[in-house]
Amino acid sequence: MNPMRALRQYQKVNSHAQISEASPHRLIQMLMEGGLERMAQAKGAMSRGDIPQKVVLITKAIDIITGLRQGMDESKAEDKVAFQRQDSLYEYMTIRLTQANAQNDPEIIDEVARLLITVKSGWDEIAPQ
Repeated sequence: MNPMRALRQYQKVNSHAQISEASPHRLIQMLMEGGLERMAQAKGAMSRGDIPQKVVLITKAIDIITGLRQGMDESKAEDKVAFQRQDSLYEYMTIRLTQANAQNDPEIIDEVARLLITVKSGWDEIAPQ
């Protein structure tokens, strides 16, 4: 058996186990971690000149941010202004990642990663309920 294939299969099973046992709070953390990981991988693909892989990875990061945005529930938001700001921030992140993809610009990816790290650090401070 191919050791890399075995490792990927293990990671897939381990990932599914983590997801099935995770609280909603932890799932959001995992999504943010996944988005940051995809952005870092996209930058690596850019530096290698692997355009097809860069496109796939940036698209995955955009999909994750879109999922975070769609998962927000305005009806449960105590602060409507904060909700709107968060929604606008996620929208901005997706626009900027699209620009990073089109312009092949790793600095834009860094900008979005810093924004997502800021959001994630705030989320990490919130105790799961």
